Amino acid sequence: MRLFFLALFLLLPIVGQASEQRLVEFETSKGTFVLALDAHKAPHTVTNFLSYVQSGFYQGTIFHRVIEGFMIQGGGLTKDMQPKATNAPIKNEGKNGLKNKKYTVAMARTNNPHSATSQFFINTKDNDFLDTKGSTWGYAVFGKVYRGADVVDAIEEVVTTTRAGQHDVPAKPVVILNARIVE
Repeated sequence: MRLFFLALFLLLPIVGQASEQRLVEFETSKGTFVLALDAHKAPHTVTNFLSYVQSGFYQGTIFHRVIEGFMIQGGGLTKDMQPKATNAPIKNEGKNGLKNKKYTVAMARTNNPHSATSQFFINTKDNDFLDTKGSTWGYAVFGKVYRGADVVDAIEEVVTTTRAGQHDVPAKPVVILNARIVE
């Protein structure tokens, strides 16, 4: 009996880790996809992302940068290409071992490696050149597409144009209608 409780006690950390995967559903004008977030390997990034989801920040934002054979990016601009006010930037967790593989989600940032706020992108192919290597900061992966890869593919295939001085903007906006945590 004592051995049983010891074994159960040793398994508790493993059971706890399973709950660190959070699911977030994005309803878009092109359909619905679900992201599985890795809070174990990217705790600060996931906390930041979930704060935007819980506040309703992503509703009404668009996928404003779509490059076929590369990625789709959204989560920061309105339909009229205006940036939304964000929280403070977060520390880059690109050294977490997660790689920019097809259907992973990573934080978008400027040339400053610690400048990510709300914008994210979904890789539509393996983009190893975006990974952290040595002292060169990459783009922090914090999850993957759990369901709805066909919707990600549909977004990737939209016709793009140049608008508001930005290239690769969908000619017809791809709008995030809702984002919610799936329990």
